[in-house]
Formats: sequence, structure tokens, C-alpha cells
Amino acid sequence: MNRIYLCHTSPLHVLLRYIHEPSLSGSRSSKTFKPKKNIPEGSHQYELLKHAEATLGSGNLRQAVMLPEGEDLNEWIAVNTVDFFNQINMLYGTITEFCTETSCSVMSAGPRYEYHWADGTNIKKPIKCSAPKYIDYLMTWVQDQLDDETLFPSKIGVPFPKNFMSVAKTILKRLFRVYAHIYHQHFDSVMQLQEEAHLNTSFKHFIFFVQEFNLIDRRELAPLHDLIEKLGSKDR
Repeated sequence: MNRIYLCHTSPLHVLLRYIHEPSLSGSRSSKTFKPKKNIPEGSHQYELLKHAEATLGSGNLRQAVMLPEGEDLNEWIAVNTVDFFNQINMLYGTITEFCTETSCSVMSAGPRYEYHWADGTNIKKPIKCSAPKYIDYLMTWVQDQLDDETLFPSKIGVPFPKNFMSVAKTILKRLFRVYAHIYHQHFDSVMQLQEEAHLNTSFKHFIFFVQEFNLIDRRELAPLHDLIEKLGSKDR
């Protein structure tokens, strides 16, 4: 539905000099771009989220993303998708003042990648728009999917729909674009806010998760290929 438009020049050479070993500390900012999506306390998905947080605390992200023994794959992907939405929501919320119609008149990830928005329902033909507008469309669309009980059932015993995996993959593909935009266009601001360790940890967790379950096509990850290689090499 969304299209990538290619231009020329190379990606993240400057950024790669600033990749610190990510810490697992939380962000100091509590500002979010959209309201946080909460998983009902006491539900099985809430217990899965707590399990994920506990394994993340071990520092081994490769192990933390693996499907826990005896758990349902769809439920594990659903819980983590909600968590990534909340993480990206908070990360983008910290830099919204720097991402404006003027500074980011197109939604891009460096000079080679430009994204045009379409959701297939309200906007069927891809439109060119500013980054803040695109991200607003994107996060609102994701929020609508997460709030749809037929897609993301929160009650025990309610089955996931047959198209769940396809929807989850589209959500994660689109959330990746927010990471890509932040890294390419706003990393200086992230560093000024001293949030780079938090951003790196969040992105590394995201990438290890989508790699573990093959959820995003490699071509879609191209805007941050060098960074993904660098973060992954630390665990080899």
C-alpha cells in the first residue's frame, strides 16, 4: 500500500560513529505522541508482557524475543506489537518539536527513501505529505488496528483472525519507518536530549524481534541496513 521512492547518495555514515552499546534504562521523557495503548491488567497478554519485560532485563535481547515455551505465536506477536507501538509513540513524542511541516516537508529516511501514505480505506491512492502528517496518519491507523477487538482480541479464548499475521506485518513495517525517519532526520536532536541509548535499545529490540519471526521484508529495512548490521554484530 505504501510506496518507497528511491533517490541517490549514501545513508548513515555519521550516525554509525555514535552508536553506543545500548543500555536498558528507561527514557527520562514521559511525553507521548498518541495516547499509550494499555494491555488489561490481569489478562494473559498482560502476563506475557511482564514476562517480556523480565527477560529484557537480562540484557540478552536475542533470547528475550524468542517465543516462550507453550505460548501462542499470534498472542506473543500481538503483545510485542502493542509494546513497540508504545515505545515508538514515546520516542517520537520526544522529538515532535523538531519534526515540523517546514523541517520535514516530506516523509523520508535520508535522501534515498521517501514514503507516500495510503491506508487502503480512507486514502486509497498514495499521497505525498510531510513527515509529521504521515506519522500522524500512521500512528492513528496503527491505534485503530490495535483497538479493534476482532483483530487484537484481549479476552481469553477469543481466537485471532486468519488475517492477523498479515495485519501485524503491515503494522510493524510501518512502525519501522518512524524509526528510520528519526535516525536519519533527527538523530542530532536525539543526542541533544541524551536519548540515543534508549533509542538504540528500543530499535535493537524491534529488529531482533522482526528478524526472529521474519516479519518485515529485507528490502523494507534497507534505509537502516548499516545500522542493523552494526547493532547485530555486537551479538555475534
